[in-house]
Amino acid sequence: MIGQAAIEENTFTRVDFSKQRPVATGFEECTFEHCFFSKADLSNIVFSDCIFTGCDFSMATLTKTVLRGARFKDCKMLGVHFEQCNSFIFTVDFENCILNLASFYKLSMKKTRFQNCTLHEVDFAECDLTGALFDHCALNGAKFDRTVLAKADFRTSFHYAIDPERNRVAKAKFSSAGLAGLLGKYDIEID
Repeated sequence: MIGQAAIEENTFTRVDFSKQRPVATGFEECTFEHCFFSKADLSNIVFSDCIFTGCDFSMATLTKTVLRGARFKDCKMLGVHFEQCNSFIFTVDFENCILNLASFYKLSMKKTRFQNCTLHEVDFAECDLTGALFDHCALNGAKFDRTVLAKADFRTSFHYAIDPERNRVAKAKFSSAGLAGLLGKYDIEID
């Protein structure tokens, strides 16, 4: 389905892809456990319905990489530029991941789930995060600018700063404890 050199339904454990680029053009329904992708060039590779657990993707190159139905759990993904991925059918899910300094600039990420993630200084500018779930996420310094946050759920997340005048927040869900993150630009005190 993915191409001549596609690998299907395999499990890779503790493989260091930073030293040698994957030889396959695509991976379908594969599992990657504790693999090392840091600074790896994953350009033009297709990952379809793959699961990544305990992997390090820090500073990996994802130029035209396809992430379709990719699930990341307990992964370290510092400084990853997801906006360089192939945006067609870009679907990802993150659980217990460190995504500090990552960028999702202009990506459509409807209903994406971020659960127990650290998202410090992440760029969500001009993203479509309609219906996204931010469950127990730390969003210190995350950038939301002209971002579609309609129906997104931030009720259990913290340390975000979202300007309702610069972002579409219709029907988004916030807790009363998160009001400071919505009103921060007004320099008011909330008790």
